[in-house]
Amino acid sequence: MTASKRVVHVISHTHWDREWYMPYEAHHVKLIETMDTLLETFESDPDFRSFYLDGQTIILDDYLQVYPEKRDQIQKLCDEGKLSLGPWYILQDEFLTSSEANVRNLQIGHRDAAKYGPISKLGYFPDSFGNMGQAAQLLRQAGIDTAVFGRGVKATGFNNRVEDSSGLESPFSELIWQAPDGSSVLGILFANWYNNGMEIPVDPLKAKPYWEHRLSRAMQYASTSQLLLMNGCDHQPIQTNLSEALRVARELFPDYEFVHSNFADYIKAVQAEQPPTLSLTRGELRGQQTDGWYSLVNTASARVYIKQLNQRNQTLLEKVAEPIASLAHQLGKPYPHGLFQYAWKTLMQNHPHDSICGCSVDEVYQEMQTRFAKSMEVGKALTNESAKFISAKVNTSHFAAFGESAAPFVVFNTSGYEGSSVITVEVEWSHRFFDQSEDPVAIAALVKERTHAGGYLVNAAGERIAFTVQDLGVRFGYELPSDKFRQPYMARALSITFETGTLPSMGYSSFAWIPSEHDSKPEADKRETLVTGTATLENRHLRLTVEEDGSYVVYDKRSRQLFLDLGQYENVGDIGNEYIFKQPAGDLPITTKGSKAEIRIVEDSPYRAAIEIVHRLSIPARADDLLAEEVRTMAPFRQRKAGRSDLLAPLVIVTRVSLEREGTGVHVHARIENQSADHRLRVLLPSDILATTHFADSIFEVAERQNVPSKEWENPSNCQHMQTFIDVHADQRGLTVAGKGLNEYEVLLDGRNTIALTLLRSVGELGDWGVFHTPEAQCLGTNEAEWMIIPYGDAADRFDAYREAYRFPIPLTAVLTGVHNGELAASHDFLKWNGDQLAFSSLKINEERGDSMARWYNLAGTSASLAIHPDAASETYVSNIMEDKSSEQVNNTVQVGGYKIVTIGLSSESN
Repeated sequence: MTASKRVVHVISHTHWDREWYMPYEAHHVKLIETMDTLLETFESDPDFRSFYLDGQTIILDDYLQVYPEKRDQIQKLCDEGKLSLGPWYILQDEFLTSSEANVRNLQIGHRDAAKYGPISKLGYFPDSFGNMGQAAQLLRQAGIDTAVFGRGVKATGFNNRVEDSSGLESPFSELIWQAPDGSSVLGILFANWYNNGMEIPVDPLKAKPYWEHRLSRAMQYASTSQLLLMNGCDHQPIQTNLSEALRVARELFPDYEFVHSNFADYIKAVQAEQPPTLSLTRGELRGQQTDGWYSLVNTASARVYIKQLNQRNQTLLEKVAEPIASLAHQLGKPYPHGLFQYAWKTLMQNHPHDSICGCSVDEVYQEMQTRFAKSMEVGKALTNESAKFISAKVNTSHFAAFGESAAPFVVFNTSGYEGSSVITVEVEWSHRFFDQSEDPVAIAALVKERTHAGGYLVNAAGERIAFTVQDLGVRFGYELPSDKFRQPYMARALSITFETGTLPSMGYSSFAWIPSEHDSKPEADKRETLVTGTATLENRHLRLTVEEDGSYVVYDKRSRQLFLDLGQYENVGDIGNEYIFKQPAGDLPITTKGSKAEIRIVEDSPYRAAIEIVHRLSIPARADDLLAEEVRTMAPFRQRKAGRSDLLAPLVIVTRVSLEREGTGVHVHARIENQSADHRLRVLLPSDILATTHFADSIFEVAERQNVPSKEWENPSNCQHMQTFIDVHADQRGLTVAGKGLNEYEVLLDGRNTIALTLLRSVGELGDWGVFHTPEAQCLGTNEAEWMIIPYGDAADRFDAYREAYRFPIPLTAVLTGVHNGELAASHDFLKWNGDQLAFSSLKINEERGDSMARWYNLAGTSASLAIHPDAASETYVSNIMEDKSSEQVNNTVQVGGYKIVTIGLSSESN
């Protein structure tokens, strides 16, 4: 210790879960009361110096929504340094929100905080259920050098307990936290949780033992003379007599200096005394040096349907709407910054840890589904407007050679990766507009009489391509012109499915449906098939064979590797809660291994074939009656004795496995008809790869993780988080499994390194500190899941597999257009790039400068060269996640260090 007198920094705060054990509006009412009391306390007590608004600016949004007239009062407190705002918009769960969502959270939080004055430059992660490995790099790029967090390093237990343990990762609450690229920040752990200074007594008889206990605990972990006492907790009301409580503390403990402090002063004091030998902790903080019961990772499988909605929403905004709007902006269309911010804010209101993690009451998820719907409607509208704007500039005049009825459309790929896909597009032609004076029935009959479903499909080069078509008949539609009243119409509609061929990585290709009553697909197309047996599909890369029990065998022709027993399902009981999976003692898994499945070919086209597999299982309908009593009496989940009921219910799983002509992976879709409660369903995918580690897609990295947990680990389950995929590989053999909104997996220690992907978890209570029933978390009814199996050979091929995995969940965008001249070619790539081991992340427009901002990150520890060939960029420069403009220019090539995140600004003369 370098100081003779210990300083006790008391920081007033309230950790504000926006929704949790009550719905949002119930919490909202309490927030208004809390904020009113805070403002009154500042007014009445000049010694009440500071309050930390939980690091999230949404608290002010929520308050000013009710009392907009209080803004000037809040501004005054910010000007006086009494309120600290930012850096986040909302306190998210880091692992269940995408890389770009974490960045937008910082960007919007900074923007909102800056309206009031200085931004709190503190990486605040008080209650995240684990911390992302790239946090230090993200924070450093945002100009932040310190992070505080509550979980992931020491044995901080459930219900905010602190457990003493040997072999802790850091002997102090202060440590150096380093990202994979080498960026580091000062990390401060809430070793005694963020409530260790709450409700400080004023009565000296109570205050003395209170302080003796808390000071000793703080000194137990502090590496300096600066002690941190957090005066608040979850939804904690303001301690209005804090000034008096601190006066009593000063009288009782004159050897300590008690300060009503703030994070800026506390961190400055810690940094001034920071020991030179603090422990170094690298990468993810996931509580791996604990007994494994309280890492809360099973929130990744609570209410899987919510994770799936989140994945669709995030993907729509960051991988579709923003890129297409950016391309349209390059061509002269204003970028809708305000609408994007609204869509992102609406989405991020679903991102707090208790919301997206699925560990709240049912009412929370009813409202979350509405927020997802609102955000996605905005994203879809922006996508459609931008796609139409671009398509109007595409030269489709060459399609006129096929007749005046040609119906062109443009297909956009905004994944950042070239590739071929199978897409279904609804095409309308023979439009007949009408007004209120006309008879719609007669117009529909007229359109039907003059049209038909016959015809053929051509690509941008005018070549006929294979397709399947479904006649949707004559249907109603409308246009909403910007310069006149709505325009209703009747038109012939077809649903056309086809293979796109290789699409540009950030661009489009055009196609046209050519109506022809007498013409049809070439005979050669009819003879092509990927079906090579009664239950076998095959293309030039893979052979897929479905066995009698519904499992499948995949042979990778490139690496000559065979993968057996893929796709068996495993069902077990779950007597845990939304936070934690707990299998009943003695419960034996029910699997589809060896069972008889119903198998049939359901699609056979030149470009895709599919097999449907139906499993009909009987599983326990619920847990036995003991579980209800254990929940009612708050029996700790580890002490529960409940088992599974003898009453059985059907579990029907309809699986569709498909192979595309150019595909390097197997697409799988499962429809699960769930009539049971208190259980978990996983799909098992044996890798048969001898490896001690595996790799999981996470936030701006593919994190390497150990297959075998630490010696402290006691939990029989070792489930973990992933974003898009999990990968196991060794020399000459690799298996990547990608999912859509499937965030929990486990690598089983079964001798085969089997990947177990959680598809459904059904539980009936929230858990944590009370009894909160959650019947909707049982997920009864129809559930769906999608994943992709990508085998490969040499370990160096894994980056190709990763790109395919990243491309898998990103939809193509199709928009109808007319036959017209245009300045753009029939196919075009707006942002060509090359770079081995690099992953593409985003393309958007900076609000202040109008520059295009493109982001990549390095998946490997070695440096990589990024070559960029953008359209019409007069200046290219290196930026950061906050989109600051630097003087470092790029001549279309930039070196990206190992595990680095790089943002490139592309400015054009028009900007």
